[in-house]
Amino acid sequence: MATIREIAKLVGAVGAGADAELSRVSSIETAGPDSVVFATDPGTYEAAVVSSAGVILVSQAVLRNSGVAEQDQRALAVPEARYAFALVARHLEAARTATAPSMGPQVHPTATLGESVRIGAGTTIGPHVVLGDAVSVGSDCRILANAAVYAGTTIGNRVVVQAGAVLGSTGFGYARNPATGEYLLFPQQGTLVIEDDVEIGANTTIDRGALGETRIGAGTKIDNLVHIGHNCVIGRNVVIAAQTGISGSSIVEDGAILGGQVGLGEHAHVGPGVILGGGAGVLSHKKVRGPGQVFWGRPARPLKQYLRDLARLSRG
Repeated sequence: MATIREIAKLVGAVGAGADAELSRVSSIETAGPDSVVFATDPGTYEAAVVSSAGVILVSQAVLRNSGVAEQDQRALAVPEARYAFALVARHLEAARTATAPSMGPQVHPTATLGESVRIGAGTTIGPHVVLGDAVSVGSDCRILANAAVYAGTTIGNRVVVQAGAVLGSTGFGYARNPATGEYLLFPQQGTLVIEDDVEIGANTTIDRGALGETRIGAGTKIDNLVHIGHNCVIGRNVVIAAQTGISGSSIVEDGAILGGQVGLGEHAHVGPGVILGGGAGVLSHKKVRGPGQVFWGRPARPLKQYLRDLARLSRG
């Protein structure tokens, strides 16, 4: 539970001073007096005003352009309503957790744990999860059904691993005999480190390092059906959408955004804050740089160049 004053302080807004208590976030359609909703455009704000919501988080620009004659007393003006809404949701969830009885790790009876496994307080391990030898899982994590965490993997605090994810599996690296053409598995004996506040989607796979480590930086969010190869370094607060494939020894720096079905060749390098549009491809040993710059196409090139190339191609 939280009061309007508390929520206003949390999101950096000026509250209406009411002491009503809020216990949940919701859509506008299902809102009640105990719920918080958000509005990012004038139409949504007008719908929120006639709802039963207890608090309306509304972007500052929306209030200036709204057709509502007078600001609703439930409205809290914030720079970005969607982000503020997520912040409130996390706060309310934490408040519910804090009032629950104190518990250690909660391990489902069917979970399989290797030797020397460490699990932090408040972490939940779902059914049919396998944790290999010497796996370390931090506090307040959620490892959901059928996930497999290979030996030696380290997982930080507040990490979410969705169902069916595979962490720390053997990398795809082979040495070839030039005389016979035979392929022999190159040693895959490194580690995988998942830092704090990472979220990993369903059926995503992340390989361990070959001789060193694969590392996923704090705050990074990874969608379903993503593959990250061995020795990759993914920075902090990176967003990776579904069906992206990242080949071994690639680097993705802090704050980068990779759209769906992006492909990186081995030893590719994506600079900080770069945006790769859906289906973009970065060739092996190539770099793309420029914070906030959008790249598209295969091979990936700046968006304006890609559109010019596309226009020339369509003209024949």
